[in-house]
Order: sequence, then C-alpha cells, then structure tokens
Amino acid sequence: MAKVSAVNRNNRRAAMAKRDKAKRTALKNIINNRELPVEERFEATLKLAQMPRNGSQTRVRLRCKVSGRPRANYRKFEMSRIALRDLASTGQIPGMVKASW
Repeated sequence: MAKVSAVNRNNRRAAMAKRDKAKRTALKNIINNRELPVEERFEATLKLAQMPRNGSQTRVRLRCKVSGRPRANYRKFEMSRIALRDLASTGQIPGMVKASW
C-alpha cells in the first residue's frame, strides 16, 4: 500500500488540474497564436508562469485505485498489475481468466 500522503497529494494535483484546465488552455492558445502582438503573448506567458505548478495535468501521476501503487498500471482498469492479478485470481473481474497453454 502506498503512503496515504502521496495518494492525497496526487488527488489534490488532479483536482487542481481539473480546476485550472480552462484557464491554462486559454493562455496557451494566446501564447501559440502568432498573429497576436508579442507584448500580449509575453503577458500571457507571465500569467501562465504565475499559476501553480500543481495545476498542470502533467504533474498528475496515474496511480492504482486499489493500492495506490504509482508504477505498472493499466489505464483501462486503473489498477496495478499486482492488484489486477489478485482480483482476477479470485474471480472478481468478469471475463478475465488465467492464461494456460
């Protein structure tokens, strides 16, 4: 099981990223628009730099919903390989069976 503080920190980052998404995309559109004056684009760059770093989507880590493990996660199930195998072995995931050949 992962540290509760690490999971909570990641959840807080996800909430901030969701909250700031519209503002960040608007600023990035201004920055990338080559038709606007340089001064206006530079002001947008400064505003984007003033925003909290944890509000960026790239700071959010994909973690297992069951154990909080930060590595070896399947996006489709939002679980780590270990938790997925345990649940599949006990028959709690419909349609998933152990491979044998």
